[in-house]
Amino acid sequence: MKNSGLFRRAMVTVFLVVALVSVLGVTAFAQGGESEEVKLATAQNPHWHYLGAAFGLGLIVIGAALGIGKFAAAAAEGIARQPAAAVQISGAVSLPLYLLEGVAVIGEVVILLIVLLK
Repeated sequence: MKNSGLFRRAMVTVFLVVALVSVLGVTAFAQGGESEEVKLATAQNPHWHYLGAAFGLGLIVIGAALGIGKFAAAAAEGIARQPAAAVQISGAVSLPLYLLEGVAVIGEVVILLIVLLK
């Protein structure tokens, strides 16, 4: 698998972006007891939560697409190898796909709530 190195680099990049968004989110949502520098930075840039929400939504969509793609590819490969087991393979793949899609939708709702309630 020569793509595994690329996948690892992509996951490290995603991790670093999530860490950056988390740090930005902490400064954007900071309340009470904050220093003057944080208050000044938040006052000058009051829309950091939109940037964090955009990154978060992008990561949710990319993650869900990668997961669904892997499930679909594995199911297609399994059905190609054993066409007689197509019904069992399709049934076994359905539940994880629904759960993955549900997690993505919940993440999108949380992002929408962050944007609307800020």
